[in-house]
Amino acid sequence: MATSCNAVDKTKKKIPWGLLPVILGLAWPTMLEQLLQTAVQYIDTAMVGTLGTDAVAAVGATTTVNWLIFSTVSAIGVGFLSYIARANGAGDVNASRRATAQAMLAVLAVGGFFTVLALSLSGVIPTWMQAEEHIRPIASQYFFILYLPMLARTASGILGTVLRAAGDTKTPMLVGLIVNVINVILNFLMIYPTREISVFSFHFTMPGAGLGVIGAAIASAIAYTVGGIAITVAVFRHPALSPVGCSFCPDRTILSACFRVALPNAAQRFGTCLGYVVFAAMVNSLGGIATAAHTIANTVESAFYIPGYGMQTAAATLAGNAYGAKDRERLVGLGRLILFLEVLLMILSGGLLFLLAPGMMKLFSGDAQVILLGSAVLRMVALSEPFYGVSIVVEGMMQGMGRTVMPLVCNLFGMWAIRIVGTFVCTQMLDMGLIAAWACMIAHNLAMFCMFSFYYLSGRWNPLSLQANVTS
Repeated sequence: MATSCNAVDKTKKKIPWGLLPVILGLAWPTMLEQLLQTAVQYIDTAMVGTLGTDAVAAVGATTTVNWLIFSTVSAIGVGFLSYIARANGAGDVNASRRATAQAMLAVLAVGGFFTVLALSLSGVIPTWMQAEEHIRPIASQYFFILYLPMLARTASGILGTVLRAAGDTKTPMLVGLIVNVINVILNFLMIYPTREISVFSFHFTMPGAGLGVIGAAIASAIAYTVGGIAITVAVFRHPALSPVGCSFCPDRTILSACFRVALPNAAQRFGTCLGYVVFAAMVNSLGGIATAAHTIANTVESAFYIPGYGMQTAAATLAGNAYGAKDRERLVGLGRLILFLEVLLMILSGGLLFLLAPGMMKLFSGDAQVILLGSAVLRMVALSEPFYGVSIVVEGMMQGMGRTVMPLVCNLFGMWAIRIVGTFVCTQMLDMGLIAAWACMIAHNLAMFCMFSFYYLSGRWNPLSLQANVTS
């Protein structure tokens, strides 16, 4: 009997390399999609950056409010991801299709609410964010235009997650590609005035509206609208998800199951993103140089988190499938393999960020002070990337299984007790600068690593292990 138990233990400790193609098959389209989105953010920032530091600061003044709203929207999607991933794991296609119909209903409700909220508050948000007074009018107009197509943006967020829950990560990637191409083309036409362009020996006149920051907002709004329509059509055409023939009236059973997962996740994302807003407001109070460096560094940094978030998507979908199928061995093996891959990828990503930081900053600004300050904070955060990667993968697996209360507690504690309190003390009381603020952010990331690692190693992340222990 002892020999048998030891054999089982050894089996459990093995890494199931056979899952590698499945993980990468789910992760790479998400990584590519996010890479394309980040590339467009880079292009947007570089284009706006040619207009001057004030233009970058005007766009960056409301960036964290965008995160706040869209993190809350994507949290609603996590509820449907968990439900649909588990339904697919159990082979219940009808439940998936009915859940998709309820997701459509959620798009209308959530998108409508945030449209009214964002447009009505657009005039005061830059003031709340402590943006410098002379850039507040343009920052308000930029924000207002971005939120006119909020319904379409909500559809992209929630319905894209629905597709990924069914294992279809390629369609959101293709839609994202279309959105990004439209955005870049319209940026060229909207931001700059009509001008003469020379490419090698060819000379031609490029038409342009010359709208500057407002042109960038219009280009993004049009692209978002196309993306929302395209993702909705894709969902209706999907054989395993199409809600055609299903009731669009509220289904209490499905909605309650989804919102039990979504509400803690929404509270977590709202709370952490509200922390980002407070954090950015304190950074904005440090002046235009710090705001521009912070905005550009955030944009640069986002590209180097792509491997982590790609793996998080794969982790959530596959953990939900394994939990729905009640396959404990697969779930445990998935955790080991995907954490190994995540740490490896984030070490490579962090190393590249450390080496390339000055060059990346120079892509977006010609201001020597902005480049120097941004490079310093990027190199600091590069060292913490592998640790941050562990926490987001464990969180992704827990989301897929519908366990979102523990991530809520850890994220809110890390954000408010460490990052916000630390940044307030450093910047508002001790008159320290952006480097001190980013040091507090890194301390937050390391605290998250410690909390999620402890939870994972204790085995409490896995409900199938807990059920097995209760049964035995």
